[in-house]
Amino acid sequence: MDGEGILKLTFVDVSGNALPGKVDVSLQHTKLMSAAAEVKGFAGSQPLQITGLDSTQGGIYHLLVEPSKFRPVSQYVKILESQTTELSLPFPVDPSKIVRVDFPAYEALPGDLQTLLANSDAQQYPGKKGADLYQAMADVPKAGMFNLYSKMQHTTFDDGRNVFSYMRGLASVAGDRFFAMVEPELHASTKNSSLFHSVLDTLHSPLIGFSPVDSYKTFDHYGNLQLTFSQNQAGDYMVDADIDDAQGIEHIFQVARNAVRGPTNPFDIHEILIEDQKIDPGYILEV
Repeated sequence: MDGEGILKLTFVDVSGNALPGKVDVSLQHTKLMSAAAEVKGFAGSQPLQITGLDSTQGGIYHLLVEPSKFRPVSQYVKILESQTTELSLPFPVDPSKIVRVDFPAYEALPGDLQTLLANSDAQQYPGKKGADLYQAMADVPKAGMFNLYSKMQHTTFDDGRNVFSYMRGLASVAGDRFFAMVEPELHASTKNSSLFHSVLDTLHSPLIGFSPVDSYKTFDHYGNLQLTFSQNQAGDYMVDADIDDAQGIEHIFQVARNAVRGPTNPFDIHEILIEDQKIDPGYILEV
């Protein structure tokens, strides 16, 4: 019909799989209050086609999709007269809806990660090393460790060594960061690398016995790796490593702003790494 168009929506997770659960969809023309559409409780695994949308006066609609198990996504879409606009929408998991996190068994971990755990003395888990430390970790810090491991593995210097190859043992581990003893050469490699740029480290406090040195970030727009160095009197280097969300969960996925609150969540970083950087953190979020 003249003056009308069609919108076809496909809903997927960060791995491109059909979205589980239900979705509520609402459309509102930005100039015509009478031009709107709403679909409730639609199966997210199926494509949704909405017909009869008014394409006049610019045909711009505000689209809001609210899944039952994923974060809501909000964006603007243009409807063209007598045409079908097709849109595939990726959704990040809502951390509050996660029912299980599937991590690999300790025996299946890469050798370098097993070695790190075996050489660790994490202050949250006194006396735990290797498999015992791995089993003792709660899901949130364990997810943070996997995020950093995968990101560091994909951050490689010109000499072919990746950042993780300099890690020697965990001193502290949390959902948004870990502290690790490192080979001293990592500092020079980071400082002289085009992968990193120097940043202020005022928000990073070293562990007891260490003094701040400096801090560097990768140039990723979202999900960038930050390495903040400290040193003790013996000259040993420790790094405070974290992955910065930088509002990536909002901008990459166009998540509704009021749906994101609080500190960086490692499960959000999981979604950012897969969607924006095509890095698999090595564990699965089940909703």
